[in-house]
Amino acid sequence: MSGFDSRRPVRRRTFVLGAAAGSAALAGPLAVPSAAAAAFGHTDDGSNYVVDTGAALVFKVSKTTGDLTSLTYRGTEYQGYGGKNSHIESGLGSSTVTIAQSGSTILISVTHGTLKHYYAARSGENNVYLWTDKADTSVSATRYIVRVKAGRFLNDEPDSYTYTTSTIEASDVFAKPDGQTRSKHYSKLRVIDYDYTGWTTGSVGLWVVRSNHEKASGGPFYRSLLRHQSADGGGLYEILYYGQNQTEEQRFGLQGPYVIAFTDGGAPSSSLFSGNLTTSWADSLGISGYVGTSGRGRVAGVGITGRNTAYPYTVGLANAAAQYWGSARSSDGYFSIAGVLPGTYTLTVHKSELAVYSTQVTVSAGGTTTLNSIAIPSSNDPSNASAIWRINDWTGTPSGFKNADLMTYAHPSDVRASVWTGNVVIGSGSETSAFPCYIWKDVNSGLLVYFKLTAAQAAAAHTLRIGVTTAYANGRPQVVVNDSWTSAIPSPPTQPNTRSLTNGSYRGNNHTFTYSVPASAWLTDTNQYNVLKINVVSGSRSTSYLSAGTSIDAIDLLS
Repeated sequence: MSGFDSRRPVRRRTFVLGAAAGSAALAGPLAVPSAAAAAFGHTDDGSNYVVDTGAALVFKVSKTTGDLTSLTYRGTEYQGYGGKNSHIESGLGSSTVTIAQSGSTILISVTHGTLKHYYAARSGENNVYLWTDKADTSVSATRYIVRVKAGRFLNDEPDSYTYTTSTIEASDVFAKPDGQTRSKHYSKLRVIDYDYTGWTTGSVGLWVVRSNHEKASGGPFYRSLLRHQSADGGGLYEILYYGQNQTEEQRFGLQGPYVIAFTDGGAPSSSLFSGNLTTSWADSLGISGYVGTSGRGRVAGVGITGRNTAYPYTVGLANAAAQYWGSARSSDGYFSIAGVLPGTYTLTVHKSELAVYSTQVTVSAGGTTTLNSIAIPSSNDPSNASAIWRINDWTGTPSGFKNADLMTYAHPSDVRASVWTGNVVIGSGSETSAFPCYIWKDVNSGLLVYFKLTAAQAAAAHTLRIGVTTAYANGRPQVVVNDSWTSAIPSPPTQPNTRSLTNGSYRGNNHTFTYSVPASAWLTDTNQYNVLKINVVSGSRSTSYLSAGTSIDAIDLLS
């Protein structure tokens, strides 16, 4: 594996299956004792409710806290590290916990103040189904973490810091001796990119299959921590609301099910994926806030015109109570979003991650809201504007710029990053790949773009546009042309107020800065290069990669 430290002893050789659906892995054998099949049912050991799924999984839930205190698969314990259990946030504390069996389903209900949490088991399945109903902010419940014993699964992926010791930012970004960086934040993936996360040894797989995230926040392109590995053990997460780099207020209500799934080494069954999972067996269990299939509706669009077929298009639905999304078919833009709670939503069409169209739709229980073909006005896509020159296309992402791909799974100081400085010449053919995806006040502010204008172009005023996807510490671009004209300092747009550029996410609120450059700013000699300087300004006094900065989407000079 890339970056494996051969100097440290490893008790078990494994290769790890990545979080994205469809990944493949090879692994060495993991010896685990076989367990005789037992009857489906539950017992009480005095401290815990003990559930035997009748397959190879037995789990325990504390009768006093609702913590998951044991996950035993084929006789081997996987749960826990550092004396900690698996639970909501860092544990709820004293709670009311009850258990009931209804035919082939066992449900454990946990109540802590206004929060309710549930564990369900189905006869013959190696799965634990979970729901979390957060009613308000009185209880902190932004995540569920499955804590996994050290050594059960080993990896040295970007979200692992098993073999690192040097902290380079806060207490959660690490550097290896070879200069590569590691952090639990470096998952690479957006919510839309994965169905499950976890690990495999080749003979045992442990996964968390995510829910549909209808009560989460941030939409389909949100990035958050999914798992981690350290010397202490591993963690798998279902993040319901995460304080870092959030673009929306949190939503309340029942979220789930999300699933803890054991396998014989392979990926979890696709029948557990949020787009496929049916839970009619849970309809009558009395889960607070539960809405079955009959109480939900669907939105379908016959097509989308005005698309740039070089890019994927995603259709999102959002209101204060819920969020959903679906992919538009590449051939004609057809889309269908099912399982939607009744209500009125803002429907947004995204070209890659850039919003290019929005409207309102109303969904009713048991019904389908059918939309006629959506026509995206040409003016809604900034790429359609006539430009003298353009660096990168407008997609709502920094994709294509220097270091852009690396920054979803590494720190900017990572040894693999190309130098963050360097200027750009229009017409060189490397304008985009040479331009850094991020600009910081204390790292590479003052980047220069060289370009020539014809006599007619130099005789006219032009609009310069700089698109950004997020910013840190109110960093925003101020421009200087030929050292003779300086723009005003623009007002900072609304952006998340936490780290972003250094913890694997460029996702904030897309914003376009426009600058009206007068004709007097241009050079009249058509053989000379005009010089555009891009500075990052902010009142922040932070330094280095935590200084004020911004992520770039595209830059162009309009005709």
